[in-house]
Amino acid sequence: MTKPAATSVPASAAVPAPALKGKKIILGITGSIAAYKAADLTSQLRKRGADIYPVMTAAAQKFITPLTLQTLARNPVAADLWDEGNGWQPGHIELADKADLMLVAPATADVIAQFASGLAPDYLASMYLVCRAPVLIAPAMNGKMWTHPATAANVATLKARGVDFIGPEKGMLACGYEGMGRLWPVEGIINRVEAILASAKK
Repeated sequence: MTKPAATSVPASAAVPAPALKGKKIILGITGSIAAYKAADLTSQLRKRGADIYPVMTAAAQKFITPLTLQTLARNPVAADLWDEGNGWQPGHIELADKADLMLVAPATADVIAQFASGLAPDYLASMYLVCRAPVLIAPAMNGKMWTHPATAANVATLKARGVDFIGPEKGMLACGYEGMGRLWPVEGIINRVEAILASAKK
């Protein structure tokens, strides 16, 4: 009995490159209890081939350590405008110039307000003002904060400027209330990231 001939897999049929291979993503993390999910988000984006550059607010560091994100991202965490390295160009400008996307997840009401008002008190807000790549914001906050007219107006302002939002979703919140304010699921955020970057290539 003859054995069937072995079939070789042509090079062109090799496993396709990860969807986000080589894409440089700034990941902003702010002071929400959902900040711990940034670790999973970083890990999953890296598995898809992206280069992740974490940027943390001071409040975010109360919820998750820079070391955690630095280890997962394999890039240093940026947090302090006064500690930007030895290059001639300010670090937040240099990083913004090479980014393919700026993702802020989770984003608090405070940071959304800063972005809408053009304030630049820290590294992340300064980064937003100089970044010309697409911006995706994934809010996470108390439901009453999310539905407050001030937050609604700030979100509307940013959307009018071309900023994309995903979420929040409804569910049980860390404050004990149930309502709209939970961070959108990590997989859903990644899907939106891929869609934005795929669209940007066309």
